[in-house]
Amino acid sequence: MAYSSPASPSFLAHDDGVNAPLLHQQVISRLHVELGILYYKQQSIPYEPLPETMLAEGYGNPVPDILLFDHEAELTRIVIEICQTVGQKNDLRKVIRLIEDEDYGILEGFVYNYKTRTWLRYRKGDGGQATESAFSEILQLDLGTLLNG
Repeated sequence: MAYSSPASPSFLAHDDGVNAPLLHQQVISRLHVELGILYYKQQSIPYEPLPETMLAEGYGNPVPDILLFDHEAELTRIVIEICQTVGQKNDLRKVIRLIEDEDYGILEGFVYNYKTRTWLRYRKGDGGQATESAFSEILQLDLGTLLNG
């Protein structure tokens, strides 16, 4: 299957703000497909990737762009937010709050800025400080490689 990479310069070339929602959704779709292959087909990751799914049932619960769900524990273990530069700070705060509040069992969170093609990772216990990394300790996987194909 051939499709353009959301991490390639040609993919980002037309990002003038008006197309940002499309690019946002394309990155979500690409990550969901690639993680889905790893979960459903290769069975190389333990958690099911779900796009734009509420963290808990009921109105008003947070909806990350992608979550990875642990069916055995019935908990979300990883969340991924997709953003552009303007929303990066707010999305990072959201991820940190979701992890540190301990309401959902999330252990690791990521923010991917599709304009700068940078990843930020936050793990439970990181004391409010994210690191620039796409590597998931939980999955033992560099999420950035999923957008480079």
